Amino acid sequence: MKYLISLLLCAFTFQTKAQTFKNPDSLFNPAPYGFSHVSSVKTPGEFIYISGQSGGLGKEHFLNPDFRIQVKTALENLKVILNSYQLKPENIMKITILIVDHSPEKLKIWEEEISKVWNGKPFPASTLIPVPKLALDGMLIEVDAIAFKAN
Repeated sequence: MKYLISLLLCAFTFQTKAQTFKNPDSLFNPAPYGFSHVSSVKTPGEFIYISGQSGGLGKEHFLNPDFRIQVKTALENLKVILNSYQLKPENIMKITILIVDHSPEKLKIWEEEISKVWNGKPFPASTLIPVPKLALDGMLIEVDAIAFKAN
């Protein structure tokens, strides 16, 4: 019986030494939408709080009017920050996405692009917030995150 319970828990839980990602069976499967229902971290380690990254490219912060390009750029900007801590996207425990004039089409683009970046790894816990406007004219997306680096 103990083996069966462990086997069932493994089917809905992904765990590393410090990180656990869960999608309880009684809730809908969030993987196609690019997130997990819950993530947790056992310390010791370091939490990294990443400010909202836009789809602005480079130091000039060029904002392409194409939503998909801004999504890709925002995700690349997150990876730059993660790399500065020698981390990868799978170290992100919680992500918040703000999308201007959110629509099913924009959600599909987000799902496609986040799936490419996570590439089969467990998705972080996630909140998507539709907004009418962001800090700068032309910003279509902003993504902030909390990552964890184990000691």
